[in-house]
Amino acid sequence: MANIVAFDPFAEMRALQKQFFGDNFFNVSQSTLAIPTTDVYTEGDDRLVVEAHLPHFSDSDIDVTANNGYLEIQAEKHEKEEDKKKKYVVRESSSSFYRRIKLPEQSDESKIEAHMDKGILKVIVPFKALPTPKRIAITAKNKP
Repeated sequence: MANIVAFDPFAEMRALQKQFFGDNFFNVSQSTLAIPTTDVYTEGDDRLVVEAHLPHFSDSDIDVTANNGYLEIQAEKHEKEEDKKKKYVVRESSSSFYRRIKLPEQSDESKIEAHMDKGILKVIVPFKALPTPKRIAITAKNKP
């Protein structure tokens, strides 16, 4: 009696993936893949704070810009290692990070500050002072 085996068109691709990357390549919960987090919050009514956790980047790798109501954070790191004792000539790696955040209308783009401390980029976006409402006096209308 013949055995019937269901055809799996992706079996060979999964076998290659397992051979090159191991069992956990597409399983993010078990892999060591670290995705940088970004926290966006307000402190009081006078500023917005953006914290990007970038532990493997230095401040020279990071570019922060504010343009047309958006805050953009870009980080890019390239590493190049040459080791004449090994068979390969050059070993290169790179990593990057990008976030684009819509700023509130009352943001004062000219006074944005950014600080890097222990792998955490902190961007402070102050708000412009909102005009205080003008109180309008009510006068009685004289009746004829």
